[in-house]
Amino acid sequence: MNIGYQYIPLIIVGMGGIIWGFPAAHRLKNPYDICAALAVLAGIIATAMGILLTIIPNFFR
Repeated sequence: MNIGYQYIPLIIVGMGGIIWGFPAAHRLKNPYDICAALAVLAGIIATAMGILLTIIPNFFR
């Protein structure tokens, strides 16, 4: 079984976006809270893609 270790930074960056974005979305004033909420969304997508590509490296081929 091959593991795509090169996608682990994608998981780390995605988790960073989630961890930063959740408190920032409530702390920042309008319209900057929208940017933090979009960072959370991008973090969720990046983390999910990173986990998927780490476990199944040739998923999109």
